[in-house]
Amino acid sequence: MKLVVRVKLLPTPVQAAALEATLRACNEAATWAASVAFEKEARRPLELRKHTYAEIRVRWGLGAQAAQHAIKKTCDAYTTLKANLRAGRYGRPGTRRHIRAAGKPVAFRPLAAQPYDDRMLSWQHQARTVSVWSTAGRLKNMAFTGQAEQLEFLAAHRKGESDLVCQGGKWFLIATCEITEAAPNSHPAGFLGVDLGIVNIAATSDGARHCGRRINRKREQDRKLRSKLQKKNTKSAKRRAKKYAGKEARRNKDINHKISKRIVAEAERTGRGIALEELTGIRERARLRKPQRTTLHSWPFAHLGSFIAYKAKRAGVPVVYVDPAYTSQECSQCHHTARANRPSQAVLSCRVCGFVDHADHNASHNIAHRGWMAWVCGAQSTAPELTLIAGVLDAAEPVTASDDSSSKPGHSRPGS
Repeated sequence: MKLVVRVKLLPTPVQAAALEATLRACNEAATWAASVAFEKEARRPLELRKHTYAEIRVRWGLGAQAAQHAIKKTCDAYTTLKANLRAGRYGRPGTRRHIRAAGKPVAFRPLAAQPYDDRMLSWQHQARTVSVWSTAGRLKNMAFTGQAEQLEFLAAHRKGESDLVCQGGKWFLIATCEITEAAPNSHPAGFLGVDLGIVNIAATSDGARHCGRRINRKREQDRKLRSKLQKKNTKSAKRRAKKYAGKEARRNKDINHKISKRIVAEAERTGRGIALEELTGIRERARLRKPQRTTLHSWPFAHLGSFIAYKAKRAGVPVVYVDPAYTSQECSQCHHTARANRPSQAVLSCRVCGFVDHADHNASHNIAHRGWMAWVCGAQSTAPELTLIAGVLDAAEPVTASDDSSSKPGHSRPGS
């Protein structure tokens, strides 16, 4: 399977200027190629290369490999756009947002990431330096740094392309690493059900609840601050908004890493698989009150699911996805399903057998049961094939998760 390691570059001012000029040239060329692809409807690499390769080489002074990557990046962007349009992420066909997304060429940010292959980038792991191609020539002896575990992993497993990225004025290389997967557990002792929600981000059938109350309060404060700065619209407000840009996303990713790591470790320790909800299209199906909509649309549930999937794949833990319909209204003891079983958001009280439990815990048991039944009926692990995971390796993550189980339980889960 493939993972990535992000290492920080330490360029001199001259090298940094050359890297910036290189990214700008590559992205200008890719944006122009995207307009040609849109005009001529040539969105395959070979077909687009016939129209753009020679001019990109002459007009922007890119090398052969850089020009090839700019063209391929353009085609990949159109492939992604087509998939997003088909999945409904820009609304339904005919809506203003859908028309705006499909009716104009793709454009790249001036400092968007640029892929580098082994012909354009070479690593000297002992000296901790890299040699990078640029429009100003080869930049040699550029230092890089990172955590010791990451650098050891990079030296042992790096294979394939690396992306040059500029974030907040700092330069990074995101390097692809190929690792051997653990032998999958073909005879799990059972399944650990995971119920995803808003008040409780994740609740497992073992009784663990990763509470999101404190997280949601902090996110609400961030939204209010962002709105206040946008309304003020002064230079200092813009400077402060830029400082805090991406802070919430980084916090969410860190929390999802911790939660997923704990869930996978528990499943591996007990020899079980993991059963997750299939939440594709949840934003279209869920009907929530207005105050809950922002929380639903902003929390990265798919991100958490992908983290669980790839960590499980590394550990050899099978993962299956089940239909989440009515898991919060179904009694996990007698399996009677009725809306009346939910007297409140946090409690399930079965009208037939009288069983009472926390709604999230009950739903996770139903998910675990459905996961086991799917496995018995012949379903194999449906963890998606991972290509890249943005961020750092698990070796740099804390082992413990932010679990606030002592707070009062609450429940507001999407889609059921």
